[in-house]
Amino acid sequence: MPSIRHIALLCGIAGILSAQPAKTDAPRKVAFLIAPGAVMIDFTGPWEVFQDVDMAGSTMDNRKGAFELFTVAESASPIRVSGGMQIVPDYTFQNAPQPDIIVVPALHTSKPMLQWLRTASRKAELTMSVCAGAFAMAEAGLLEGKPATIHHMFFDGFAARFPKVELKRGVRFVDAGQVASAAGLTSGIDLALHVVERFHGRDVAAKTADMLEHESLSWQNPEQTMDARWLRAGTPSGGQVDVVCGMNIPAETKITLSHRGKTYHFCSEQCKRSFSESPGQFVK
Repeated sequence: MPSIRHIALLCGIAGILSAQPAKTDAPRKVAFLIAPGAVMIDFTGPWEVFQDVDMAGSTMDNRKGAFELFTVAESASPIRVSGGMQIVPDYTFQNAPQPDIIVVPALHTSKPMLQWLRTASRKAELTMSVCAGAFAMAEAGLLEGKPATIHHMFFDGFAARFPKVELKRGVRFVDAGQVASAAGLTSGIDLALHVVERFHGRDVAAKTADMLEHESLSWQNPEQTMDARWLRAGTPSGGQVDVVCGMNIPAETKITLSHRGKTYHFCSEQCKRSFSESPGQFVK
């Protein structure tokens, strides 16, 4: 016959177990952060990957998705992303559900965006950037003291602006646990497939890659070295770095603006406009 102490111990263990959240098959919520000018393939590539994941037992007539996808922006107004496509955000920063995964493409940031990113990422399982989206994550303080990567054209600008981030040049993507970052553009597809593998296993990820007819196997190697040209990439001889987006730009670029006796070069009119509206945000 068990002793009173034994019974109490068993009851205590039972109480602890019952207090644990029950495991469910509910899909993970994935928030895609967007803003005017956001680079489309940075978020539509991962979107396509996540939407094409089918779990065991799924059929064409009864699809069981692993991820629930939605867009989130500063307001509910239509947004024109790169190439002119117009998107109506599903949610704003005020009413978006707590995501399990956050995807950050190359975009121009704002204070409300960075505040939402900081807050939402605390409870998210993963916050991932694609291409220059690493700037937004670094601005939000999510990459400090962690390894990360970015498109090769931003290496020097990113390293100079965020010296406390361990920049990895020339890799396809970096998985640092609660944060991850992909290099340029199509690298986001490989990182998204890696995320599928991370949460659902190699077989599910491989089937998803087959569905996409994605032949690259870079998603299976978190730090596969890219082309040597990109590994050596830096500021062109005599070139400049756009202080807004961090892009390396050639010296002949004609988009300039003078501020406190110094001439700044920009990759686009949008970056120039962002600088003119708040120069103190980019230079001291």
